[in-house]
Amino acid sequence: MSFPETLVRTPTRLAVALLAAGAIGGAGVSAVESVHSRSHAQPAPAVLAAAPGASIALPDFSTITKRYGPAVVNISVIGTKVADASDGDAGDADGAPTDPFFEFFKRFQQQQQGQLQGQGRRARPHATPMRGEGSGFIVSHDGLVLTNAHVVKGASEVTVKLTDRREYRAKVLGTDPKTDIAVLKIDGKDLPVVALGKTSELQVGEWVLAIGSPFGFENTVTAGVVSAKNRSLPDDSAVPFIQTDVAVNPGNSGGPLFNARGEVIGINSQIYSRTGGYQGVSFAIPIDLASKIQQQIVAHGKVEHAKLGVAVQEVNQALADSFKLESPEGALVANVEKGGPAEKAGLQSGDVIRKVDGQPVVSSADLPAAIALSAPGDKVHLEIWRKGSSQELTATLANASDKGTAVADKGAADEQGKLGLALRQLQPEEKARSGVSTGLLIEDSSGPAEMAGVQPGDVLLAVNGTPARSVEQVRGVVAGAGKSVALLIQRGEEKIFVPVRVG
Repeated sequence: MSFPETLVRTPTRLAVALLAAGAIGGAGVSAVESVHSRSHAQPAPAVLAAAPGASIALPDFSTITKRYGPAVVNISVIGTKVADASDGDAGDADGAPTDPFFEFFKRFQQQQQGQLQGQGRRARPHATPMRGEGSGFIVSHDGLVLTNAHVVKGASEVTVKLTDRREYRAKVLGTDPKTDIAVLKIDGKDLPVVALGKTSELQVGEWVLAIGSPFGFENTVTAGVVSAKNRSLPDDSAVPFIQTDVAVNPGNSGGPLFNARGEVIGINSQIYSRTGGYQGVSFAIPIDLASKIQQQIVAHGKVEHAKLGVAVQEVNQALADSFKLESPEGALVANVEKGGPAEKAGLQSGDVIRKVDGQPVVSSADLPAAIALSAPGDKVHLEIWRKGSSQELTATLANASDKGTAVADKGAADEQGKLGLALRQLQPEEKARSGVSTGLLIEDSSGPAEMAGVQPGDVLLAVNGTPARSVEQVRGVVAGAGKSVALLIQRGEEKIFVPVRVG
C-alpha cells in the first residue's frame, strides 16, 4: 500500500507549470520561543567526550538535558468541533485536525466506514471533543511559555505539565498563525527556564538536540545536526526555517531545539514526509524571529508584520546569464505591488535585490527572512542590479495587513523564430481582463519557449526587464541578448520570470 505525501505548502500554479516545483510536507511539529534576557539562565558549557585516538569530539547532551530538560513542558489541549463520524480524528474548533497523522489514519477509518455503510449504517454529523498534545518551554521564572500556534488553536482549555509532574492551567496570551508562534502564561514562581541563543550564529553541521513529547512520550530527547539554514517552504510563509535531521514527530510541536552549548536556537516546527512520519528532514523556526514575535505578543497581544510589497523568485544560472550577473545570486523581483513600499522606493520587475541593509541576499529566501525581522515603518537599504549595473534604494516598510493591488490596437501575429513565440498586441478588453497596461499576447509557443514552459494564452510583459510594448521591440531585445533571455510571463493573476535558452 502506498501512502500519500503530507503537504505543508503548495507552489503557485504558474510556478508548478513553468518550473515543476516540488512540494514539501509537514507533520505538524512546530514551536515558538521568546526574547528574554540571558540573565534568566546561563547556558551550560558544552560537554564533549572524545574517544582515545579520535580526531573528532562528540557532544555529550546529558548535561544539557539534565539542566534544561525541566524547563521543557508537555502541553495538552481540550476543545470541541462539529465533525462527521467518518472524519476519523478530532480537530480544532475551526475544523482543522490537530493530529498530523490525521490524513494517514483517516484513510483506514474511511475504508472501515465504507464497509459499515455497505452494511446499511450511515454516519451522522455530531459534536466531538478535540484533544491534542504538544510541547513547549518556559522562558521566564514567573511562567511565560512558548509553543506553536497550531498546538493551542481552537482550544478551550490548555494544561501545562512540568517534568516534576506539576500541572498548571495556562492562559493563551496571543498567537501568530503566520509564524506559528503562541505565548502562554502559567501562575508559577521560581520556575526552571531555558537559555536563548542566536540563530544568526548557528553553523551548518553543528550538533543540535530536541526535547519534547512525541506521541505523548514526555521528555524524549533526540539529536542530530543542522542540515541547512534559511530554508523557504512553499506555504507562503516568511519563516527562514532551520533544516535538521533531528527526529521529530507529532507531539514535538513547540518544543525547543538546543545547540551544543545548551542554548535554544529554534522551535521544532514541521517535517517533510511521504508517510506521515519522520523521514530524516525536519524544520525549526529560528529563535531570532520567534523572539521578535514573542515580544510583540507580550507587549500588545497581537503581531504586526512588515512587508516590502514584492514577489520574488530564485535566480538560476539561465536567469543570471539573461541579466548579465556574475553569479546566480539574489532575489529576482517578479511583481511589484501598486502603491506599496517597493514601488514608492523605485523597485521594478526585473530588478535583482542583492543586499538588504548590507547583508548579502544569496537566495531569494534571504529577502523575506530579512524583512521578517523588521517592523512596519522601518527603513531598509537595498542594493539592486538593474540593466547591468548596481543601484541603491531605500524603502520604508508597510504593514503586511494593508492590502495592495498587483502591478503589473491589434497587430498581425509575428513569429519570433529565435524564441518560438507568435505574439500580437492585446485588445483593450484583454488588457482589462489581464489587468495590465502593456504586454503582448502569446498566441503560439514552440521551440525554446515551449520547452521552458511558456504556453499560448500567456501574456508577455517584459524581456530581460524591458517592457514588451511591440513585436518589433521584442525582436530587437532578443536579437541583442546573449545565450538566454528572461521572459516575464503573466498567466491568470500570477507572474513569473521564465529563462529561455536561445543561444
